[in-house]
Amino acid sequence: MTRVAAIDCGTNSIRLLVADADPATGEITDLDRRMTIVRLGQGVDRTGRLAPEALARTFAACRQYAEVIKELGAERVRFVATSASRDAENRDDFVRGVLDILGVEPEVISGDQEAAFSFTGATKELDGAGEYLVVDIGGGSTEFVVGSTAVEAARSVDIGCVRMTERHHPGDPATPEQIAAIRADIEAALDLAEQSVPLTGGRTLVGLAGSVTTVAAIALGLTAYDSAAIHHSRIPYEDVAAVTARLLASTHEERTRIPVLHPGRVDVIAAGALVLLAIMERTGAREVVVSEHDILDGIAYKVAEETEKEKTRPELR
Repeated sequence: MTRVAAIDCGTNSIRLLVADADPATGEITDLDRRMTIVRLGQGVDRTGRLAPEALARTFAACRQYAEVIKELGAERVRFVATSASRDAENRDDFVRGVLDILGVEPEVISGDQEAAFSFTGATKELDGAGEYLVVDIGGGSTEFVVGSTAVEAARSVDIGCVRMTERHHPGDPATPEQIAAIRADIEAALDLAEQSVPLTGGRTLVGLAGSVTTVAAIALGLTAYDSAAIHHSRIPYEDVAAVTARLLASTHEERTRIPVLHPGRVDVIAAGALVLLAIMERTGAREVVVSEHDILDGIAYKVAEETEKEKTRPELR
C-alpha cells in the first residue's frame, strides 16, 4: 500500500483525499476525505480572472490541508486544478500560492485529462459489465466520458452549477424565462459534447460530484448527508425530475432548510440539478448510478501506480 494525498480544486470546491492505495488491486482505504466550498471560480465567467477574495479562501483551505497531509504522512501529493483555473488570466498567482503552501505545483489539467481521472475513479469498483457514460457535473464545466474498462471518448463542455448560476442569475425562485435560458445553454453544450461522445446507446449513466450526490441525497429522503447510502445508489429519472422541479420552484430560504444541502451549494444547486436532468433526457437514461468516488480517487490511483513504478525501477533497487 502507498499512502498518497490527492487534491482536486474546482470552480466551487476544493477537496482532499489522503488514502492508502494498492496499485495492484485498485483498492483504496480512506484516511481522510474532506471538502471545502471556496468558490474559486467566483466571477471568472464574467471577468476572466480569479478574484483576490476567492484566492484567499482557497489558500486558507490549502493551509488546512497541508496540516492534515503532514499529520498523516502521505508519501506523495498531487494537486489537480480544473475549470476555473484553466479559464483565468491570472492563474500564475494561483500556482505560486499553492506551491508556497503545499510544496507542489498545481497541475492545471485539460478537460480530457479531468475526464480520464473521473472515469477511473468512478468505474474502478463497478463490475465492468457493459459500457458506461460517466458525467462529472462541476461548478464550471461538465465532463462526459464513454468507456468500459478504459476511456474510449471524452469531452469537457462549459456548463456547471456555478457558471450557469452566475451567467443567468436565476431568481428567488427562478422564473420560467430564466429556466429556459439555462436550458438553452445546456442543450447547446450537449450538442457540442455529442460531437465527440456518443450520448445515447443504452450505456449505464454514472453521475459524479456535488450536484449529483446532493440531488441523490434529497431524492433518498436523507435527513443528514450519508456517503454510504448515496454511493452506488440508483436514482430514477422521475425522482431527479421531481427534485429539480422542487429546487427551481423554491426560494433561497426554503433551500437552506433542506438538511442534506451544504450551505455553499444553496445558491447553485438548482442549476446543477437542471444540468443532470437535461443529460438524462438527452441520453434517455431511466436512472443514474451515483458515485461518491470520482476524480479524487482517479488521481490517488494514478499517484500510487507512479510511486510503485518508481520503487521497482532497476536503478532504485
